[in-house]
Amino acid sequence: MRYYSSRSALAVLFLFPLLWSGWSSLRGQDGGYTLGNYAQMARFGEGLPRYFGNSLLVSVITVAGTVVVSALGGYAFARFRFPGKNLLFLATLAILMVPYATILIPLYVLLGYVGLQNSLVGLALVFVMFQLPFATYMMRNSFEAVPKELEEAAMVDGCGSLRALIGILLPAVRPGLITVGLFAFLASWNDFFAPLILLNDGSSFPLPVAVVSMTQKTFGAIDYGMLQAGVMVMAVPCLLLFLVLQRYYVRGFMSGALRG
Repeated sequence: MRYYSSRSALAVLFLFPLLWSGWSSLRGQDGGYTLGNYAQMARFGEGLPRYFGNSLLVSVITVAGTVVVSALGGYAFARFRFPGKNLLFLATLAILMVPYATILIPLYVLLGYVGLQNSLVGLALVFVMFQLPFATYMMRNSFEAVPKELEEAAMVDGCGSLRALIGILLPAVRPGLITVGLFAFLASWNDFFAPLILLNDGSSFPLPVAVVSMTQKTFGAIDYGMLQAGVMVMAVPCLLLFLVLQRYYVRGFMSGALRG
């Protein structure tokens, strides 16, 4: 009984900030309850649907790129032997020790050379790069947790490495793939600093930058009601996605995704 009471107390503790934001977003300046803050958001600048669509596009590209590249990289590190394998893997992990804010300006210049400056696709590629070290690490351990006998049996039946990967191994590491994709989505959906540096066109802003812009008023005053409405708009998709994928997320960690 004490165990369930503790869990309930923790649930209330973690949900309280979200509930407070929801309550604050419905509070009008006259003290009553209204949807006026959400209506103001919907009319700001290019419109809330545009900013929401920008965030969604960046997140989808980030998730797709991260899942595909990390799955191929993790498979290679887990199953193949090649010169410099361990050194390359350590170099990949070493990227995690570099604060990403320190390389945003060089990346901005680099995106200009390849024609992706001030581009949502360019921003998504930057997010993919930042996600790959951790994602590759997780996928390598996920593949190592799968018995090699499954792959060997497929190859005996005539499957090549790529066909065995797609038909046998990827379904076996699905929790790891979903975990990697969920991490990539949350990171790209909620990031504020990278879009602020890499984008200079207001119509291309994702939700975090747009929300900060729309809550700034005269002399730097902040409209806290609209800010809390923006927090709710950004938080609800993340919360729903996590709840839907929760069982895969937990299984991804418990079935060898962090082994080694």
